[in-house]
Amino acid sequence: MKKNVMLWIIAFVITIVTAAYQRLTGPTYPITGKINLAGNEIEYKLARSHGGEANHEVKIKIYDSEIAGNLFYKRFKTSDEWQKVPMKNVENELVGILPHQPPAGKLQYYIELQKQSLVVKFPMEAPVVIRFKGDVPPYVLIPHIFAMFFGMMLSTRTGLEFFSDGKNIKKLTIWTLGFLIVGGFILGPIMQKYAFGEYWTGIPFGHDLTDNKTLIAILGWVIASIMYKKSKHPKRWALSAAIVLMIVYSIPHSVLGSELDYNKLDKENNQIEKINE
Repeated sequence: MKKNVMLWIIAFVITIVTAAYQRLTGPTYPITGKINLAGNEIEYKLARSHGGEANHEVKIKIYDSEIAGNLFYKRFKTSDEWQKVPMKNVENELVGILPHQPPAGKLQYYIELQKQSLVVKFPMEAPVVIRFKGDVPPYVLIPHIFAMFFGMMLSTRTGLEFFSDGKNIKKLTIWTLGFLIVGGFILGPIMQKYAFGEYWTGIPFGHDLTDNKTLIAILGWVIASIMYKKSKHPKRWALSAAIVLMIVYSIPHSVLGSELDYNKLDKENNQIEKINE
């Protein structure tokens, strides 16, 4: 097998592993588990992200009609009282409703199931936090995912030129920057606008880690492209930029993402009500 083909295969595998790790460890990946209630083993999968304008349905599959459930929720990072919602049994599923929230609004919730005098609460560790967002059209979402995936793969492949003759660095660097800019600086902000109402919430306007990761990764490759002409060792700069991108994108996706401040929102609404009185 030619060395060039082998390097592409390695780049593809590294990208797949990194993307999977980022997805599985992120704060939007569902929480799953099992509980036991009166001899019934019940599996659950609790969402931590909801897109669209509808309410969110929390569903728990059961096979015992005597099991009843209640859903408890409140707004995240507030002193609100817990709200109790009885769950309805619909075709062997207990269904509870979480009310729709504004973009970037978060609710924390947990469930209690009961059979006769036995009660079990889950998740046991801590309530689930779910973030609401607007719908992102497929014609924006799919190209964004495509561009970022291939940008990451091209970044890795360009860095691997360090272990080759380096003759492809210039071409690969251009393609890497192109995909990252389209995916991160063009489609990314458009997707952010649809989802959370803002084009950019990273530096200097906020602390959104996803936006900041994108900025750092692209700056790394901008520097590598400049040093291609100025440095006697462009392969080192390409490898460094690839490592920087790998490190920043190993941070779970959506950590420190957009978050609605309910306390600030409540103050603004109270001020509006006083003005209208």
